[in-house]
Amino acid sequence: MATPPSSTSVLTKYSVDTWKSFTALVVPATGLPADNIGADLAPASRSAATSPTNIGAYLWSTVAARDLGLISGHEARSRMAKTLDSVASLERHDSSGMFYNWYDPTTGEKLLTFPDSGDPIKPFLSSVDNGWLAAGLLLVSRAEPALATKADAIRTKMDFGCYYNAAENAPAGQIRGGFWAEDPHESAAVKGSYCGGPDVWFTGHHYGAFNTEPRIASYLGIAAGQIPAKHYFGTYRTFPNDTCDWSWTETKPVGSWQTYQGVRVFEGALPYRGMDIVPTWGGSMFEALMVPLFVPEETWGPRSWGRNHPLYVEGQIQHGMDEASYGYWGFSPSNNPAGGYREYGVDQLGMDGSGYTSDQERTTVDQPYEGCREGSPAPTSYGDGVVTPHASFLALRYAPDAALANLSKLRANFDAYGPGGFYDAVAVRSGQVSKRYLALDQGMIMAALGNALADDDMRKYVSRGAMEHKLRPLMQEEVFATKGTS
Repeated sequence: MATPPSSTSVLTKYSVDTWKSFTALVVPATGLPADNIGADLAPASRSAATSPTNIGAYLWSTVAARDLGLISGHEARSRMAKTLDSVASLERHDSSGMFYNWYDPTTGEKLLTFPDSGDPIKPFLSSVDNGWLAAGLLLVSRAEPALATKADAIRTKMDFGCYYNAAENAPAGQIRGGFWAEDPHESAAVKGSYCGGPDVWFTGHHYGAFNTEPRIASYLGIAAGQIPAKHYFGTYRTFPNDTCDWSWTETKPVGSWQTYQGVRVFEGALPYRGMDIVPTWGGSMFEALMVPLFVPEETWGPRSWGRNHPLYVEGQIQHGMDEASYGYWGFSPSNNPAGGYREYGVDQLGMDGSGYTSDQERTTVDQPYEGCREGSPAPTSYGDGVVTPHASFLALRYAPDAALANLSKLRANFDAYGPGGFYDAVAVRSGQVSKRYLALDQGMIMAALGNALADDDMRKYVSRGAMEHKLRPLMQEEVFATKGTS
């Protein structure tokens, strides 16, 4: 990923400060990062929980910091070795090799209650969260040969086939959202096993949307031979448009049926402001663009992802700058400046009818579905839009000038930047800022900067070998129903 020389110093400054947040997030004794930390980076402000995604984000961020010259090779190895030793000791599910969703970063103990509220936790093993940990482990193995044995010993026990239901949207199948190892007494839970061993209790839902971040788990499973390659075509670009059964979704898609690997696929796209775009589920940035931090989708699939990723970014820009007139853009799940955590996005860029919204007032767009239902008049105004800086970093590859300008304006016009880089989110009309740093969001920023400033190193570590051999032909074969404005 080429970066203009004039941008290098700015991006380097961002990388130096963002890395500071990770050095503060990590508990020195265990090498495990907390989920989030306060604005002043004080150890006392660390959260008392961590997740597989947080750990994966710290691992790849450490490699990025090394490759950017922020830390020495010795320090990077020392940091990652400590983390890998702790990960190897975490309690996990024996049959699948997967990790639970929440651990104490200070002790490594599996959490049974939420530290802040004391509410009970039903220990859960998420397919997407384990996907991001496995991606981090794969990256470490490739980036630091001295740690390959340790990293591979953990990762190769992780069987993504344990989430794969071949019967869902057969013959290609889909993966479940995850499972509980013990009966959660949830009405939607489905008891069973896909990879041998004792029965578990699966989520009632599968990850059925194609352009969402759980595809990292699918990619890893396909690359490892745990999931068949045809699964790539088993999720929905959009739902079909030849029935009203799907009219609860955003709007009627354009597209046609195609066949790949013996699987019929509806190549659909949603119309938005003169473009046809393959949507995400909710309309957020990290659903679309977190995976290509590590997998060069637009290069391997020039007629699919190569068309869609830039259009998706353009859709986010047009919503923020023109449709909602916020003067800023970049909508993705983040901390809520008013408190808590929330999903933000562009409603019309999501398959879900209600979608994620871009403002605090949850302003939705009720589009018609031709031949099935009428819509409602479009909103005449939007409220307090919430922009998260990590979204601009995800867009950096596809719209570099716009991304840098957006970040510069956020920094200049709000109290949006601290000792660990950009704070997590800004409500751009009220000026309210969420002054915390999240390991997930900082990890996306570090990966984007690693690619921008170190010759796509994040991608090069993850995407070679079986990942390229098995996935590149699938991506090359497909043609999306996308269309730009010209």
